[in-house]
Amino acid sequence: SRLNIAEKRLPQDGRMKLKVHGREIDVRVSVIPMIHGEGIVMRILDKGSMVFDLKRLGMEEDTYKIYSELIHMPHGIVLVTGPTGSGKTTTLYSSLLQIRSPENKIITTEDPVEYQLDGINQIQVHPKIGLTFAHSLRSILRHDPDIVLVGEIRDKETAENAIQASLTGHMVFSTLHTNDASGAFTRMTDMGVEPFLVASTVEAVMAQRLVRRLCPHCKQVYEPKREELPGDFPFDVIEEPIYQATGCRECRGIGYSGRMGIYELLVTNEEIRDLANERASSWEIKKAAVKNGMKTLRVDGWRKVLKGSTTVDEIMRITKGDRGLDGGFA
Repeated sequence: SRLNIAEKRLPQDGRMKLKVHGREIDVRVSVIPMIHGEGIVMRILDKGSMVFDLKRLGMEEDTYKIYSELIHMPHGIVLVTGPTGSGKTTTLYSSLLQIRSPENKIITTEDPVEYQLDGINQIQVHPKIGLTFAHSLRSILRHDPDIVLVGEIRDKETAENAIQASLTGHMVFSTLHTNDASGAFTRMTDMGVEPFLVASTVEAVMAQRLVRRLCPHCKQVYEPKREELPGDFPFDVIEEPIYQATGCRECRGIGYSGRMGIYELLVTNEEIRDLANERASSWEIKKAAVKNGMKTLRVDGWRKVLKGSTTVDEIMRITKGDRGLDGGFA
């Protein structure tokens, strides 16, 4: 991974590629100094097991239909938000591959380039030599792209360049680290971007998390009483059995096998634009979005529970804090 093994005082990041039983494995390594030695974390990416298909990521049919229409717009900004490791890159790559065509010139700027995609021009940023997201985005626009992906909007300059790209007729995809979809508007204005620019260019925000799938070999039917479930659980619409995790050989006793996404898709309309322009709080924006049909992360999680894909406990664990709104379950 090209790390300096003699350097034990500074944090280091590296990357290496391996072949294991004929499969390409990409390993990202992070090392930090601690008082009792070095702490090492390795992020293992199995390229052969990756699925870049929006239909297979876990989106419900209504969310998938709306999102698929949004990503085919000729210009605007679509943001994907969530914490590190919530699947944002997978969603964005899947989006690009769905709209990829010989007529569309797609250029990305990433840190790092996690997977090489056929038919898409990808740039690896190098902040140490001055090649930042903002710098590369300015250069990208001189190459007449139709669609641009910016790995992450981290500062005011990058945000303003992304907005400028949108205003000049480009479709822009990017990510932010926010807890929910409505927080994207306040995050960008907190960076110093003028609210009217955010309101006029951001067409949609997709917040997401990854939850564990129940093991199909050992999941067991669970018949909860109303008092055992959270107050916002749609108890009255239970039609199929609810399942709980148990554990078996197939899942190594965990009770879960694989992961899937839960999603909160906020589509910008005139009411949302007005609120963003007025510097409304993320809570006010969220209330307006739910009123207009947005399904919150918690509600989308409950839909997965009712389909037998995951458990109540798993959704509670992942969506802590996502309470106070019914999220438009109906």
